[in-house]
Amino acid sequence: MAAPHYTRVLLKLSGEVLEGEKGYGISAETLEAVAEEIREVHGLGVQVAIVIGGGNIFRGTEASSRGVDRASADYMGMLATLINALALQDALERIGVMTRVQTALETRQVAEPYIRRRAIRHLEKRRVVIFGAGTGNPFFTTDTAAALRAMEIGAEVILKGTKVEGVYDSDPLKDPGATRFDELTYFEVLRRNLKVMDATAISLCMDNKLPIIVFNVTVPGNIKRVVLGERLGTVVRA
Repeated sequence: MAAPHYTRVLLKLSGEVLEGEKGYGISAETLEAVAEEIREVHGLGVQVAIVIGGGNIFRGTEASSRGVDRASADYMGMLATLINALALQDALERIGVMTRVQTALETRQVAEPYIRRRAIRHLEKRRVVIFGAGTGNPFFTTDTAAALRAMEIGAEVILKGTKVEGVYDSDPLKDPGATRFDELTYFEVLRRNLKVMDATAISLCMDNKLPIIVFNVTVPGNIKRVVLGERLGTVVRA
């Protein structure tokens, strides 16, 4: 088998990935499939950290557009990410993968507080680390949390798993003629306002030359293929 292309990766999953065909909440079948994919990558000797969104349960920006105080809505969204993190932890541990959930909000009964050096130590001890509650601050997305945590733990790449094959010039789910990019620079993403990650996350990655690979995580085996160095989706780098 080919050797992994990376030693330590940060996998960014949107909450919507976990809802499967349900359209809301967590699909047990999808959750188990994602966990199995992560187990295979972990079995290659790759250190895996995960940041997961909460859009399948609650989306703060949508709630604030309906009149909910933005800061309160964002905190509610952070709690939704923690629900997803605990669900993924359970799914992974049921198939023999040791994990730790670390959270930016104080919830000691269910998760460790986020401590950078402890997170790195967990990775070195072959545990999958799942980061919940974003950055712990309102007005920042889980994309920004992914960029921040990736740099803090020394990840070599952000693997952004989505429901489409990469980055397009328009929404491929609405526009059949949308064109996919194989490679982009950070500046091109910002200049063209492409929906890869939010501008704060892209700027952080650009300042630290941290590459991002955007790929379709719903295709079985794709996480492993990306880790093994196969060209999938869209690469964003300097």
